[in-house]
Amino acid sequence: MQADVDARQRGPGVAAYRWGLVLVLGAGMCWSTIGLGVRLIDGATVWQILFYRSIAMALLLFIAITLRSRGRPLASIRAAGPSGIIGGLAFVAASVGGIAAIQTTTVANAMLLFAMAPFLTAILGLVVLREAVRRATWIAMAVSLVGVAIMVMGGAARGHWLGNAYALLSALGFAVFTISLRWRRSEDTLSTALLGGLFGILVSGAICAASGSSFILPTGGLAIALAMGIFQAGLGLILYSLGSKAVPAAELALLSMTEVLLGPLWVWLFLGEGASLSTIIGGAILLAALAGNAVSGLRHRPLPISLV
Repeated sequence: MQADVDARQRGPGVAAYRWGLVLVLGAGMCWSTIGLGVRLIDGATVWQILFYRSIAMALLLFIAITLRSRGRPLASIRAAGPSGIIGGLAFVAASVGGIAAIQTTTVANAMLLFAMAPFLTAILGLVVLREAVRRATWIAMAVSLVGVAIMVMGGAARGHWLGNAYALLSALGFAVFTISLRWRRSEDTLSTALLGGLFGILVSGAICAASGSSFILPTGGLAIALAMGIFQAGLGLILYSLGSKAVPAAELALLSMTEVLLGPLWVWLFLGEGASLSTIIGGAILLAALAGNAVSGLRHRPLPISLV
């Protein structure tokens, strides 16, 4: 009798966990398409892509927040407070760095350097929030720096140092975005992400206007930029927000690495873009550090660090 009761109690938790795995993997797959999307838009600047991607993302997130708040989206957005503003601006910096990195270096290089975000989050969490960092994470960070150094040196030798710098800016932006969520212990990450979309519209629109850049993109490029806002950024954030409620934080860090692994795959399959030897070697070291940190965390409950 007791066994039946225990099984019934475990059943919903197991089902929720499995759905969480599917949702988080889906989020990583969405995020991994950024390289392919940027590569397929010819002749567009970072600010033009960001402008239209931000519009589509903000609209989708506003609809999602409206549904989750039962028709009270403005109250949910106001509740984000100062941390939401900081997180939104950080999200813009992450987006600019991500798009610019892909335009100036290989997708493989950019994606693997994006994977520094969890470790940067751990460091910022220690400094800003006084949240402890596990010894295994410090070891993994030291190992990951070796991999990043190999990748950056290889990229500099081929003139890709600027792209690597943009990618690290993107990782830092995502780290600050995550810290802003933990600052207020926000349960609804979508409000801060929506502010990021709104700020992205304002910043990119102002820069396009000031620089004299046209707001008009070819039909194909416009469609791709809008699709990136809906499927690559917006849907990925929604899936991650839902899935993160049922999956332990250490596994989230591991599962969200699907973005890093799949990003270079899409551009190789569809566009034939490969990776250099230094990227492969440095990336293997970096991924080993990330995986080791995530697996070791399965026995603990580390800080939830995410690439959202």
